[in-house]
Amino acid sequence: MNTRINDLPDTLRPRERMAREGASALSDAELIAIFLRVGVKGESAIDVGRRLLATHGSLGALGQLDISQLSAEHGLGLAKAAQLAAAVELGSRVAKERGRRTPLDSPQIVYDIFAPQMRHLPCESLRLALLDTRLRATRFVTVSEGTVNETIAHPRDILHPTVLHRAHGFVLVHNHPSGDPSPSRADRELTRRIAEASTLLQINFLDHLIVGRPSPHHEAYFSFQESGLL
Repeated sequence: MNTRINDLPDTLRPRERMAREGASALSDAELIAIFLRVGVKGESAIDVGRRLLATHGSLGALGQLDISQLSAEHGLGLAKAAQLAAAVELGSRVAKERGRRTPLDSPQIVYDIFAPQMRHLPCESLRLALLDTRLRATRFVTVSEGTVNETIAHPRDILHPTVLHRAHGFVLVHNHPSGDPSPSRADRELTRRIAEASTLLQINFLDHLIVGRPSPHHEAYFSFQESGLL
């Protein structure tokens, strides 16, 4: 039988550790345990959190599950699944709010805003951040959803919302489900075509950023602007 959280010393209990050291000191499994509060027979809430992470691979991947999928997991049920889904959505909305307050003037900031929403998506998603003259996001637009290895979009699909909402400029973002953000030939060609069209329309195309996942073998993102390709 695994140790229950109530049987742990105060120094190891997630809620007490959070109050003492802050939320950032807790592991992903411990944060999940805060929501679950109690475990199931043979597993503490922390053990359930570890199992969920081991099954789905990461906290981000777990966050991509819908409520019906989450509620089917042993130890969750509808109420806890809804709470967990709500926490993920709150995190996503906080990131979007930050994007509206913070100038998107560097690839790292763009990645920090979009990565929580995109780095664990199972298919490619192409999105826009429409910017004002201070480079703050006025609107986020999902242009298209694709397959596991490509999105389908035409430059007009990207430039239309930019013109429609009279944006000063825009940042284009898409993800690579493989986790490797290295640009494909299609990525490079799409970027070139959008850059040419943006120049004609006198719209500021500030960057095309590909969201991946950090690895010893590659960076977490690829920026066309940072790489001198835009």
